[in-house]
Amino acid sequence: MFIDFFYTLRRNGVPVSITEWMTMTEALSGGLADSNLDTFYYLARSILVKSESYYDHYDLAFEEYFNGIEDPCGIREKLLGLSEEFPEIREELLRWLNDPINSAYLSREELERLPRMGLEELTELFMKRLAEQTGRHDGGSKWIGTGGTSPFGNAGNNPAGIRVGGVSRNRSAIKIAHQRKYQNLRSDLTLDVRQIKVALKRLRLLSKSGPEDELDIEETVDQTCKNAGEIELVFTKGRKNVIKLLLLMDVGGSMNPYAQLCSRLFSAANSSSHFKDFKYFYFHNCIYDHLYTDITRRERSVTDEFLRRFDGEYRLIIVGDAWMSPTELVNRFGAVDYDDACETPGIIRLRQFRDHFSHVVWLNPEKKTIWERRSITMIHELFPMFELTLDGLDDAVKELIGRR
Repeated sequence: MFIDFFYTLRRNGVPVSITEWMTMTEALSGGLADSNLDTFYYLARSILVKSESYYDHYDLAFEEYFNGIEDPCGIREKLLGLSEEFPEIREELLRWLNDPINSAYLSREELERLPRMGLEELTELFMKRLAEQTGRHDGGSKWIGTGGTSPFGNAGNNPAGIRVGGVSRNRSAIKIAHQRKYQNLRSDLTLDVRQIKVALKRLRLLSKSGPEDELDIEETVDQTCKNAGEIELVFTKGRKNVIKLLLLMDVGGSMNPYAQLCSRLFSAANSSSHFKDFKYFYFHNCIYDHLYTDITRRERSVTDEFLRRFDGEYRLIIVGDAWMSPTELVNRFGAVDYDDACETPGIIRLRQFRDHFSHVVWLNPEKKTIWERRSITMIHELFPMFELTLDGLDDAVKELIGRR
């Protein structure tokens, strides 16, 4: 049942397991979906989706699979067959239905009292009404028409019915899926400041340092027990994050479209208080003989001095699209900006950074689909490169705290 929906979910990136799928089929067998597509939307999501980061993937898969389905029992095909035999019925019926009256509002209690039927029963009764009805009907609870509480037609109020003609006036599962309300929760999209800060908080390496001013609860309990209940407080050195972070960002040129994204990354890193030290610098396209302390690239710092100032224990994050002419990497004086003119080729400078720092990652805002560009490939061979998405940043943080 719905096995193609399983593959649609997997194709759209929802990691559905066989166990979860079997659980959903058991729920359907138990009638928990109530023969209602809206109910099925929430039921399937609660069982099949492990994290809210997959909600948008689920909505895309749901819309792809169920889009256009208003009558799962094949009513549409039966209507088409009937209209071929009696075309005047189809034209007159749709003319009525596309001109609905204003429907009356029913309270929740009134809706609950309306009879509910299964899809097969609805289909059989619909075909019977279609054969018997001879004129327009607005309101009421029996005929195909507009308004009222009949399960057939449109613009009415019935929790389980078949809409014919008109437009959907109540929220449907397809409509909910189409809205993609959870797009911002995707883990493979670019980030906001809060998400970046959460990811960077994982970049920590705790070590005991400083004065012994933190209560050691386990040791206090142990010593108190040994003293036959006489309390003995034991203090120890606090555990502090010893991670020191350097952030180098490419600015200008092809990075202009990503200025806002890089600004979010900088804001998150700069406002994070758990690093032992945090410093940032700028460059354009590639690192040459100078780095810059301001985004306008007026205040310069000599690269050799930079490498002497910051030891290899610093974790280094380089942000850039790595997209440039290969000559800017391999040629002497290859920099496109006159102020960056340097005798040492950019690729040599990058190797110096790779060899100097024990933990380095490169975050690329460009999609992996263009990473086959020559300059990107050359830089990727030097540094672990990750996309500037939530997943990419998580993987980069794991790389930065790993052992070397």
